[in-house]
Amino acid sequence: MKRSYSAFAEDIPPYSSPKAARETYADLKQLSAIPGHIYTRPGLQILPGQRRFSKVPWMVPMLELLPPSSIGHLKEWGLSTIFVLAKNYNKLVHVWESVTAMAELWHPQTNSFVFSEFEATILLEELEIMLGLSRYQRGEESATSYTVEQINSWSILAYITTKKNGLYSMTSGMHVHLVPIAQWIISQCKRKTTNYTAIAKAAAICISGVILFPESNGAISFGNLSIIDSISEGMKIGQAVLGFLYAGLTSAMLGGPFYGSVIALELWMGMHIQFRAVEDLTMECKTMLNHPLAYVGGRLHMSTRAWCKMAQVKGIQAWRKYLRSLTMADFDMRPRFMHGRVIHLPQRTGLALRLLGNGALVSYNPDRCYLQCGAARTVVPLLSHFPPIQERKRGDEQDELDMRSTVVHWEGCAMSVIQAEVEEDDDVTKEYVEALKKI
Repeated sequence: MKRSYSAFAEDIPPYSSPKAARETYADLKQLSAIPGHIYTRPGLQILPGQRRFSKVPWMVPMLELLPPSSIGHLKEWGLSTIFVLAKNYNKLVHVWESVTAMAELWHPQTNSFVFSEFEATILLEELEIMLGLSRYQRGEESATSYTVEQINSWSILAYITTKKNGLYSMTSGMHVHLVPIAQWIISQCKRKTTNYTAIAKAAAICISGVILFPESNGAISFGNLSIIDSISEGMKIGQAVLGFLYAGLTSAMLGGPFYGSVIALELWMGMHIQFRAVEDLTMECKTMLNHPLAYVGGRLHMSTRAWCKMAQVKGIQAWRKYLRSLTMADFDMRPRFMHGRVIHLPQRTGLALRLLGNGALVSYNPDRCYLQCGAARTVVPLLSHFPPIQERKRGDEQDELDMRSTVVHWEGCAMSVIQAEVEEDDDVTKEYVEALKKI
């Protein structure tokens, strides 16, 4: 959407080989050696920015008033799971001790979690399935949501109101406030207007702002507003959601505020680490009752009569001890909802993929996560020649060139089917684990 590439944007500079990574960026550092990384703060009890993820009192009253036709639009746009999660948002209990301990293992150079024996990350395909988002397929690059032009928030909000006073109340700085939009929705529903599409678009902004792009108290950026608005046009937003979460994890790890979809992170942890489906349990798992997994469906659905492996892990110190010694046997590398799935990988070593978003280009390195992708561990890969996070300047000529180059890499990326079983060479694995200890 909103793309009008200049003619020069087709002139993609040649890839300069993996040598650029060694020349341009520092070697991989240990987590404990990264300046400001919260891994080195054992006394930390609260993840920076977690207080932003409080209850949202206006959410349920707003959603309960939505007319069926507007709800139908949300489902048509692929927001069914987001709608259900939003409707039950105030029932969810975020276990911040586990989220904090997991986030402390995030490596800001690789955009992956570094465990004692392996690396893992939230894959694009996992995120799309977990959140029920429209899935990206190679050949659909034109449907990936991003813009290269400056964003006019007022033009996006024009279907809500064209009155300047109303627009001023909804925006400030470079952010849009969700509460005035929710109030507009409630007003429209109580008056029984038939503006169903506009109500659905406004509701999409509210629920996506809380579930997918939580950034500050009750507000989202203009860039994310534009991403959300594109959903009704059939655009794929998975890359923007994942890139935003990656950037939020990096921000928190370096002492800044955490932002991004904590629900996506908890779903990922639940499927890979915390829960296992068990057929003969007769009692409900109390931990599952307030977990996001209780409210998602499809291949991800898991009965509340699941086995919680982590039921006895209490407090942040216990979570740190468990996760920092987590073995590959304790991590479900290929949960059932990923069996047989096709995933996107860089075309070759060093030719990194980057997640497209309106705020930044974010390095995406699934090839580092061998076992998770259904491959045997060999060597710890070199860093990409791209920076982990590259802030964007929309409307800038270099930004247009960078975006087009990123799209070209996705057009030529490799495709791989996740295999159920992986055979590894013990000697090669030992070398890999020894190299991994250095980061």
